[in-house]
This record gives sequence, structure tokens and C-alpha cells, in this order.
Amino acid sequence: MNYGEIKTCDIANGEGIRVSLFVSGCTHHCKNCFNAETWNFDYGKPFTKDAENTIFKNLALDYVDGLSLLGGEPFEPSNQQALLPFLKRVKELYPNKTIWCYTGYLFDEELLKESRARCEYTDEMLSLIDVLVDGEFKQELYDISLSFRGSSNQRIIDVKKSLEQESVILFNLF
Repeated sequence: MNYGEIKTCDIANGEGIRVSLFVSGCTHHCKNCFNAETWNFDYGKPFTKDAENTIFKNLALDYVDGLSLLGGEPFEPSNQQALLPFLKRVKELYPNKTIWCYTGYLFDEELLKESRARCEYTDEMLSLIDVLVDGEFKQELYDISLSFRGSSNQRIIDVKKSLEQESVILFNLF
């Protein structure tokens, strides 16, 4: 897997101060995507142990609340394969830090059911994520006043509660 960027002090992509990993590769190709260069799976740099260690080092800081995964598309199957062992390690080292993930796939319609995103890694990856912002960016629904999402069709989902209750439970912001 490649990645486009690691932001070590991000306040735009989840609650609190976060470390954000922008993975490469996306097949959604949303109109007016803010990060279209990451559609290419070969964009950026290889996600190496050095890149992981940069993230781990920054997650260790007391004022950092957690990790955010963006893209590209973290739930492209090839990205899931690379992200799953990394996310396990994040939870092992930092069990009190939250993991947010942004995906163009719909939680209940594409990640929990048969789809081009669903693969042998999906369920375990979802089990490690605390908050999922789902749905493709839609320019016609763009709203600058929305917190942590770009268009009004996107949902901020409490993954743990949703999996427990087998229903989409929205995350309570602030």
C-alpha cells in the first residue's frame, strides 16, 4: 500500500488532535474530490515500517486523541490487507486512543454486505474502528457548516454501538 501524506497534528478529520494517514488508491472518483491525486494506487510513498513508526511516535503524545484514516480509500480491499495489521498494533499500543476512518462505502449497504469493498479483512478492520464517516462526497450536497464531513449524505457512525445493535447508530459529536 502507498500513502500520500501523514499529518501529525490534524484537527479537521475527527474529534480532538489526531494523527491522520492518507492512503493511496480509490475507485470512487467523486466529483470535486479534495484529494483526487490519491485515486492512483501508486501515488505517494510505500507504507513502510518507518512510516508506521512515525505514526506510533506521534500517537504516543499525551495531547493526541487518536488516528484518522483517509484517502484515497481505506476500504479498498488491497488497502484493508495492509491496514489491518497496522490497526491491530495501534489498538495494542494505544488502547485509549480512538480510530476514525473515512470511506466512500456505505457501512450498512457495502461494508456489512456483499460488495466490491467487502473482503476477508473487512469485519476485523471494522471491529478496530471507533468512528466511521461513510458515503461518497457529493458536490451537490456540499455544506461547509458540517462537522467532520463534506456533504450532507455522509454519516458519522459509532461503529462499536452499530455492530452491537446491528443497526446504524450515529456518533454523538461533542
